[in-house]
Amino acid sequence: MSRGLEPGDPGQPFDLPNANSDGPESCSLSDVVTDIGCVVMFTCNHCPYVIGNESRIESIASRAREEGMGFVGINSNDADNYPTDDWTHMQKRGESMSYPYLHDSTQEVARAWGAERTPEFYLLDGNGTITYRGRLDDSPKDPSLSTTSELSDAIDALLADEEPSISRTDSIGCSVKWKV
Repeated sequence: MSRGLEPGDPGQPFDLPNANSDGPESCSLSDVVTDIGCVVMFTCNHCPYVIGNESRIESIASRAREEGMGFVGINSNDADNYPTDDWTHMQKRGESMSYPYLHDSTQEVARAWGAERTPEFYLLDGNGTITYRGRLDDSPKDPSLSTTSELSDAIDALLADEEPSISRTDSIGCSVKWKV
């Protein structure tokens, strides 16, 4: 059974409204992918795994920018059943983000990519091909207990023009809240 886009697949295009007032009104995949690559993260406002890792996510976003890569967050959660994931709450959260925070209100992008959890990361190379999909590391609840750094390691490999030693992990976090 297919679980969506996997390493080796091209990222699927999107063009979504941006809740972060410091950025453009909308953002597309082609806006985010640089000659080096980008990170696409599926996220939301209420997941304790996302909230507990905001500083580490900001660190990865900062590192991506320093390396000349794009970084974007996409919220695809059902805002009707999870009102804290609505546009107004996204705009408030976006004030503290250094990257575009996009709203996938139809959930078409999450379905096309096969997003399963929040946070879930896709690392793409400069050609828009996914080189890594999965988690940040193995301890999203307590960073001090982390024994791995899969996303950071995959970024290192991309920058060295190598394949990551681990290209796929299962994300650890809340499930994407699908519309019924």
